[in-house]
Amino acid sequence: MITTSPRLRVRRPSPTTAEFTVTTLPPTTLSLRLLRLLLLVLRLLLALATCLLLYGCWITSPLAARQPAEPLSRPPNSNTLLLLFSLPGLWYTLDAYQRSWTGTLFAGVASSVPIAVLVPAALATFYLLSLRVHSHESLLVLRGLGVQTRESPSTYLASAATRFIPTEKIQDIFVNEAFRGFEVRYYLVVVVEGEEHVVVVFPGLLPKRRIVETVWRGVRECLYEKPKRDGVD
Repeated sequence: MITTSPRLRVRRPSPTTAEFTVTTLPPTTLSLRLLRLLLLVLRLLLALATCLLLYGCWITSPLAARQPAEPLSRPPNSNTLLLLFSLPGLWYTLDAYQRSWTGTLFAGVASSVPIAVLVPAALATFYLLSLRVHSHESLLVLRGLGVQTRESPSTYLASAATRFIPTEKIQDIFVNEAFRGFEVRYYLVVVVEGEEHVVVVFPGLLPKRRIVETVWRGVRECLYEKPKRDGVD
């Protein structure tokens, strides 16, 4: 329900521009939006819990500075937002958290787990939380200029990989086929002048033949079709 098999979305802002996007994101519905919101909340809660465990590990370690016996006094600032983003307010908040039952609970759990296990597990958790649920790969076609490929990264920590190929460098665009195990897969390739290897479009998702052929026809139509004049082809 959260993801689907690769499907095609076509956007044509003008007769000379077309964008073909292959995505695993299903059509937007109310249930999908609620599910994505729930997933976001769960990610934030798990990330917060991991941070609290790391902080509990730090305050119980010998390297941490000893905390004062008496609670810190609240900084003389009535604005809650300014209090949270100021250094005295931060120390006050952390001190209050350490003395709360939640801080005591997380500190106790963190102290019972070896640091050699806790830190790698926390890093692995952060990495898993940064993974994207959906994949997007697109091909932007600009008549007279060229084509641009774009691949979404696997995590939110990386940026999208893009490449622009000028029209004069494009020798051909065609559909190729290859064996993947016992299955025949079709993919769209761009032959670039001066390069030994072809550029594979949608390399990560490798959509079905119907989608590949639809994109191929749309790309050639947008790149090479001559504009109509006076109603005559």
